[in-house]
Amino acid sequence: MSRLRVLLAAVVAAALLGLLSLAGQTHATAAAAPAAAPAAGEAASGYWHTSGRQILDSSGKAVRIAGINWFGFETSNYVAHGIWSRDYKSMIDQMKQLGYNTIRLPYSDDIFKGTTPSSINYSGGMNADLQGLDSLGVMDKIVNYAGSIGLRVILDRHRPDSGGQSALWYTAAVPESTWIANLKAIAARYLGNPAVVGIDLHNEPHDPACWGCGDTTVDWRLAAERGGNAVLGVNPDLLIFVEGIQTFNGTSGWWGGNLMGAGQYPVQLNVANRVVYSAHDYATSVAQQPWFSDPSFPANMSAIWDKYWGYLFKQNIAPVWIGEFGTTLQSTTDQTWLRTLVDYLRPTSANGGDSFSWTFWSWNPNSGDTGGILKDDWQTVDTVKDGYLASIKAPGFGDSGGTTGGTSNGGTSNGGTSSGTTNGGTSDGGTSSGTTSGTTSGSTGGSTGGSSGCTATWHTDNQWDTGFTASVTVANSGTAATKNWKVTWTWPNGQQETSGWNADIHQTGSAVTASSLAYNGALAPAASTSFGLQGTSGGTLTPPALTCTAS
Repeated sequence: MSRLRVLLAAVVAAALLGLLSLAGQTHATAAAAPAAAPAAGEAASGYWHTSGRQILDSSGKAVRIAGINWFGFETSNYVAHGIWSRDYKSMIDQMKQLGYNTIRLPYSDDIFKGTTPSSINYSGGMNADLQGLDSLGVMDKIVNYAGSIGLRVILDRHRPDSGGQSALWYTAAVPESTWIANLKAIAARYLGNPAVVGIDLHNEPHDPACWGCGDTTVDWRLAAERGGNAVLGVNPDLLIFVEGIQTFNGTSGWWGGNLMGAGQYPVQLNVANRVVYSAHDYATSVAQQPWFSDPSFPANMSAIWDKYWGYLFKQNIAPVWIGEFGTTLQSTTDQTWLRTLVDYLRPTSANGGDSFSWTFWSWNPNSGDTGGILKDDWQTVDTVKDGYLASIKAPGFGDSGGTTGGTSNGGTSNGGTSSGTTNGGTSDGGTSSGTTSGTTSGSTGGSTGGSSGCTATWHTDNQWDTGFTASVTVANSGTAATKNWKVTWTWPNGQQETSGWNADIHQTGSAVTASSLAYNGALAPAASTSFGLQGTSGGTLTPPALTCTAS
């Protein structure tokens, strides 16, 4: 049988540090529905549980995971990647602004050994609160900040150690007893912290893993029950995410993507209504599969997904979360696959919370066989890739003032607030609209001083025929420290902000407001900070006149 996944290594230069050559994430793969479809809402109160195919909050309201994978803790860096380039809070802010409501955070058992994270940038006060922390301490900071702005986190036991993926949940060096002990430790660590909604017990079990065969050394379903009960024994509020295997009764699929046995042999835990099944699904940039070359492709895909994992949702057996799916989008087949899968996952506008949950692979650009939502500079958004996901993004959790993950169609949504996500550029051609065709010299926009307490200066970083990226520097021009700042402007020629970072950016019509975040509003006299944004523009962008006010 052909190998179902391709092992790749993506080497990333940590440009801002100039110190490291970093190994990036790779893939080693390969009844009756509810009568009504309650909408997913923002409250998402308390801890979550399951009912049939839905995930519900503590008040019984349907919620849906629509998130992103941010890897790194499972690698030899022992920390989420990219904070060699940016402040971790600005990354999480950008995830939220783009409409992702959950972060899947892979880790390996190595981080329980007191590992020291490498490749964190502390220059200019960046990531200052991470200094001196071990890997778990940094994870705490990421979890707590994500929770503070209305995101949720799923912890993913990705590997036994940083050396690579394993077929089974244990290895000779990391026995099952260690797996169990560490699952209990991390469950206890986040006891009482509703930002963590659950634990993905092990990433991508594959041959010789079986489902329902009864051999405790290889039966992943039985192992998931042991692991899940261990977690719930110390933290009964968590969801237990259980991935599929590779082969069931002679039928093979993606690693972690075969849940054909779950209907006959369900995972049964000591605490009811906690199991969410998880499937992984990929395109040809990861590996070739027979269904891609079927003459009926893509019409054949719904039946394939139904067979491997979709039936659990469609028969109202359990919720299904697509924990990983991704592609470089370089081939027409991959573009068609992603569009077809998004359609299958049920648009938010029609189905609300009664839909498949998902976390896209990946946020990171240094995934060798898929790339990421971010481009190689760790700031610019691949608007084409992100745009494919627009229709299935979902509301945030506990977010009372920011964006809620809707989509922008060139106008405004959510009461006139831009969601930061664009539907533009999602053509099957697969060419990112964010590809630059030249960089401007960077003209400055207008700024104010005096009683406003701050000045703002515009710089157009990159510009192409349909869009741009820009940065704005905010400086304290007063004699006292600021607590908060706000920059406003009006677009001169119908531009539309599609994503931003290091500020809370909202657009209503042509008027834009960018407000400081919790970590960058305080500026000493003469101190400065900056934020960035990306947008669409027809023709040359004239820098807008900026107004800055501080308090």
